Amino acid sequence: MNLKEVAAGCGADFYGEDHSFSQVHIDSRNVNPDSLFVALPGNNTDGHRYVADSFHAGAVGAIVDRIHYEKPEFHLTQSAERFRAALLVVDDTLHALQTAARFYLEHFPRLLRIGITGSSGKTTTKEIAASIISQEKSVVTNLGNLNSETGLPLSVFAVRPEHEVGIFEMGMNRPGEIGELTRILRPQIALITGIGSAHIGLIGSRDRIAGEKKAVFSLFSGTETALIPEHDDYAAFLADGIKGKLRFFENFMDPQDRGLAGSEFNIEGIPVHFPLPGPHNVQNAAAAVAIAREIPVTSESIRKGLESVQTLFGRNEIIPGPVTVIRDCYNANPESTAAAIAWCNSVEWPGRKIYVIGSMMELGGESAGAHEKIGRILADSPVDYVFLFGAETEPAAKMLEKAGHPPFFWTNKQEIVKNRLQLYVQPDDLVLLKGSRSCKLEDLACF
Repeated sequence: MNLKEVAAGCGADFYGEDHSFSQVHIDSRNVNPDSLFVALPGNNTDGHRYVADSFHAGAVGAIVDRIHYEKPEFHLTQSAERFRAALLVVDDTLHALQTAARFYLEHFPRLLRIGITGSSGKTTTKEIAASIISQEKSVVTNLGNLNSETGLPLSVFAVRPEHEVGIFEMGMNRPGEIGELTRILRPQIALITGIGSAHIGLIGSRDRIAGEKKAVFSLFSGTETALIPEHDDYAAFLADGIKGKLRFFENFMDPQDRGLAGSEFNIEGIPVHFPLPGPHNVQNAAAAVAIAREIPVTSESIRKGLESVQTLFGRNEIIPGPVTVIRDCYNANPESTAAAIAWCNSVEWPGRKIYVIGSMMELGGESAGAHEKIGRILADSPVDYVFLFGAETEPAAKMLEKAGHPPFFWTNKQEIVKNRLQLYVQPDDLVLLKGSRSCKLEDLACF
């Protein structure tokens, strides 16, 4: 695509030389030749300060806002002229990025667009669905969990003419964000994994979370398909008023939990060994299969895709060794933390079980009660020792102190918990690491 096409698509004033581009970046350190750089304002820095750096790295154009363009101290015009690059001048660079992504997608009318949102399991469901559908189709997805107001539009620019299906997860950190992402993607199949309390501190209540997530169906015109978990508390609310096909999906019948080796179940009479451990991942697999059936793909492709799926960093990773570590610390909310503990409780293990539980963030006024509830769950668990890390986990520590079981240690300093953990852990232990991303619990797994 050419820069002038993008300028027309997002209503930008165009200055400089026209070029074609193949990538879009918001971090000048990632810029490659033939890239388009988007200068976004930020809390700690401002992308407009790095426009010249992006040109030096090979960017052929930059989207900048009008205020910075008119400030001589940023030297934007001089930088563009020096590198024979272009400036696309807009009122709001984030809005322009999103508009450009929507405009770009319009050039791929054959692409089947699939959107996945929900409080938990988005990334894993996306990866499982991609593993299944790619058995028969050319698939493009978000890289990692680039699912935000900037991540989704950046991911969209990875679409190429050969792609037949695009599977994109859609995250939420503020009210209105799912609506914005829906306007970019306009999904033809949209799935909600479930309604939990992730980000409740930012949104206010589960009712409001459900309302925000339901926005993924807001642009349906009648031909699209909504996929909703049948047994979710909000299933009826999510289904109400949908303009299009409605499908409820449920978990597989009688899945057999094989502990760290995953699960086994049947799909239309075909036995499947699913390698991702835990009942919550079986639920993610059921959601992914619901998507695959709408494509549709064959039962054999579903089997192959389920059996070949790979774990992602920080999501139920099983790290074998003298000490076996379950690294499930990319994210955490009350539902996923309770599920991780319940699953580890059920795992048959010859040695000791040690749970390292970090803070669950973005819970607002619900934080103390949610962490106290995790403390009650831990108090009823057959665990040998609990390490609690982070200021937010103090209510859990008080609950364990009151219960008198299991033995535990609480601290707000990572270096202290790391040293205590290393002294305590011994061969044949099973260690669960569960907490929000900001806790960086993966730094503790060095036994």
